[in-house]
Amino acid sequence: MFALFFEFGCVYTVDFPVEISLRAEGPVARRQMLSRASRYVLLGATLIGVGVLAFLTYDVVRTGGGRLDWDFLTTYPSRRAADAGLRSSILGTAWVMALTVSIAIPVAVGTAIFMEEFAPKGKALSVIRLNIANLAGVPSIIYGILGLAVFVRGFELGGIQLIPALGPSIIAGALTLALMILPMTVIASVEAIRQVPPSLRDGSLALGASRWQTVWHHTLPGAVPGIMTGTILAVARAAGETAALIVIGAFAFIAFDNSSINDSFTVVPIQIYNWTTLPQEAFRVNASAGIIVLMVAVLSLNLIAVLIRERFSRK
Repeated sequence: MFALFFEFGCVYTVDFPVEISLRAEGPVARRQMLSRASRYVLLGATLIGVGVLAFLTYDVVRTGGGRLDWDFLTTYPSRRAADAGLRSSILGTAWVMALTVSIAIPVAVGTAIFMEEFAPKGKALSVIRLNIANLAGVPSIIYGILGLAVFVRGFELGGIQLIPALGPSIIAGALTLALMILPMTVIASVEAIRQVPPSLRDGSLALGASRWQTVWHHTLPGAVPGIMTGTILAVARAAGETAALIVIGAFAFIAFDNSSINDSFTVVPIQIYNWTTLPQEAFRVNASAGIIVLMVAVLSLNLIAVLIRERFSRK
C-alpha cells in the first residue's frame, strides 16, 4: 500500500506495511488440522495403554501384596496354598537364565562382530541379515517345538546322533531360550557396533593396528553400552517366557533344589501359570504374588540396562 503527497510541486510516495496473515488456508490448513488431531489420537492411545497397565498392576498388587513374605520366597510348592512358595521355581529360573546368557551372548556378539567387521559385503550377507530379522519375529512357541525336536528328543541325521537326547532338563531349556533370544541380541549388537564412529577404526588402522586389535581395543568397548542394553532386555524377555518351556516339558511342581544342568526344572512363569489353573482362590492369590516377584525382576533388569548404558556413555 502507498499514498501520494504533493509538496512544492513534487510528488512523494510513501509505502505502508501490508497486513500479512499467518493463518493457514486451504490444503495447508487441512494438513495442520490432521496433524493436530493425530497428535491427540496418539496421546489418547498412549494414555489408554498406560491406564490399563496401571489398573492391572494395581489389581495384582492389591490381590497378592499381602501374600509376599520371606517364607513365600523360600518354601517349595505345596498342595496347600498357604504353604506354597516359589523356592524351586526361583532357583530353576536362575539356573536357566545363567546358562542362557552364557550360551547366547558370546555367539550373538561374535556373530555381530563378524557381520560388521570381517564379512565381505554382498548379497549373501544381505540374505543373512534378512533371515536374522525374520527370526526375531518368530513366536516363542515355534522355538519350543524346535527345542523339543532337537534338544529334548535328540537330533539324528543319517543314522548318526548329532545331538544327544537331553530330556526336559535345564540345559535343554537354556538352549531353547538361547535360540529364541539370539536373533534380537545379534540385531542389538550389530546396531551398537554401527554406532561406533568410523574415525576410531580408521585412526587405529592408520597407526598400524591389525583389524582384530582395532575391534578388541576400540570398536567393542565403544559398543558395550548398546550391546549390554540389548542383551539385558532380551534376557528380561526370556525370564518371562512360558510357552516355549511348556512345550519342551518343563515341570509345574518340583519340591527340590536343582544341583545339575541335567535336572528337571520349573521356572517362575510356569509356576504362576500352574497356580492360575487351580480352582482354589488362595492359589490365585499366590499367582498374583508370583507376578509381583516376576515384575520386580524384569523391572530390575531394565533398570540395570539403563544404569549400564548411562555409566558407559559418560566414559
